[in-house]
Amino acid sequence: MIPWEISINSQGETPSNGAPAATSELWTIKRLLSWTTDFFREHGAGQSRLDAEILLAEALNCPRIELYTRFDEEPPEAVRGVFRDWVARHAEGEPVAYLVGQKEFFSLKFQVTPEVLIPRPETEHLVTEAIDLIRESSAENVQVIDVGTGSGCVAIAICKHAPQAVMTACDISDSALDVARQNAQAHGVSERICFANSDLLTSVAQPARFDLIVSNPPYIGLSEKADLDKSVIDFEPHLALFSQGANGTETIQQLIEQAAQRLEKNGHLLFELSPMIAERCCSLIQEHPCFQFERLVKDLAGHARIVVAKRIA
Repeated sequence: MIPWEISINSQGETPSNGAPAATSELWTIKRLLSWTTDFFREHGAGQSRLDAEILLAEALNCPRIELYTRFDEEPPEAVRGVFRDWVARHAEGEPVAYLVGQKEFFSLKFQVTPEVLIPRPETEHLVTEAIDLIRESSAENVQVIDVGTGSGCVAIAICKHAPQAVMTACDISDSALDVARQNAQAHGVSERICFANSDLLTSVAQPARFDLIVSNPPYIGLSEKADLDKSVIDFEPHLALFSQGANGTETIQQLIEQAAQRLEKNGHLLFELSPMIAERCCSLIQEHPCFQFERLVKDLAGHARIVVAKRIA
């Protein structure tokens, strides 16, 4: 039981229903955060302290940093009720981002729903590499496509930081595209992004060729399904997680073949991957007659994360 489910008055008297009052202490912001952090840690739920702060700040409708100036305040029952519900659900595995309906990515806030993959810090490396390549270009307009856009976080972050980018964003899920369009509108870049329903590049007719193709494709093999965390397997969209086969490289291989047909000469393909399949993915590029392997970008933990390749033929 979450202890503040028992209503305790300021004198710590026994509630009218006969349940014992465990303590006379108030459930202040500081105490709620402390108890919830321990509770999440015991349940192995995410980043315990950070998750507790995000949920309580959202319930209070205040910036997270403000919690530290309000430690001695006792939130009203309505707020504690919302927080209580979220705490219980997160302890059962439901991701914080879905509970509060948003996630920060590249210093921007994005709406997220269970229809889209939750943006992750590792994917920010994909954006950084894309922005650097666009800025190196002397072209006034650089044609870019984000394949499997999901929430739109990659496409939107690129647009916000690279004015040269003329962006197309595609996804096989209409529900995901709806979320991406709302995020583009919220960040003031909707007029710069053409959204398209497409399985990879299959149904994207225009433009005929791109200067840059970026993607965070499904790269988890079906053989890994049993090893995934409950918060991922039970809540995030499988369409965005799993490749079309056992080993995780099937969708990436399709993307490489399609990119070879749709990239301008000297254009670049960037895609995210799992460290588990990095060697195989690099081999797919190195063995392809149209591509030159340029580099493998590592994340902050030192794990292989992004492949950068150039179309040379």
